[in-house]
Amino acid sequence: MLRFLLGILLPLVLVGMIAEDVLEQQRFAFETPLLTWIHAHSSPALTSMSVFLHTFGGPVPMGAVFMVIVLGLRFMQRRPQALFALLGLGSAVGIAFGMKVLFHRPRPELWTRLVSESGPSFPSGHTTVAAALVTFVVLLAWHSSWRWPALVLGVVYAGLMGYSRLVLGVHFPTDVLAGWLTGVACVLGAYSLLGTRLRPAVEPVMEGHAAQDRRIP
Repeated sequence: MLRFLLGILLPLVLVGMIAEDVLEQQRFAFETPLLTWIHAHSSPALTSMSVFLHTFGGPVPMGAVFMVIVLGLRFMQRRPQALFALLGLGSAVGIAFGMKVLFHRPRPELWTRLVSESGPSFPSGHTTVAAALVTFVVLLAWHSSWRWPALVLGVVYAGLMGYSRLVLGVHFPTDVLAGWLTGVACVLGAYSLLGTRLRPAVEPVMEGHAAQDRRIP
């Protein structure tokens, strides 16, 4: 119940509230000043990292990552997990794409961009995929000794991916926020939908890896 309320229902309500204003073409007063401040305080190293994350989080690299995950789990005979990957990650990508088409929000035009982005702005696809991928990995690792490393590293990765979109000026802050919330809600929704079909398959494989690691001197 707590997972449903905080991980699925609340994110969807927040995304709906943002989407309503976006659909009515209302502007959020804080967004342009925040983007301008971020641009003014971005170091060359941060900008370079943002360009790298832009490339790494693109459709082709992330498509390859998803295929490796699904095929790897299928090869390991972890069918519930493979189904979880297809349903959770696939729904995040599909819903983000559908929202882009539906809302068709123009991207910010505040300075000359270092990267090319021509599609709609809301929500951030890069951020949605990053949040979905992190949530997926953390759920798989939750009942193992990898729980906290996966959570910490995942939060850092998803956070940097979202912030990099603001550094590059290709998204509004609400695009990034909606992307985070959408990615998390989609994967948690898939996890709840699969229920007992998934949990018995998740725990043994992660614990098996942890036990194997402990046997290595």
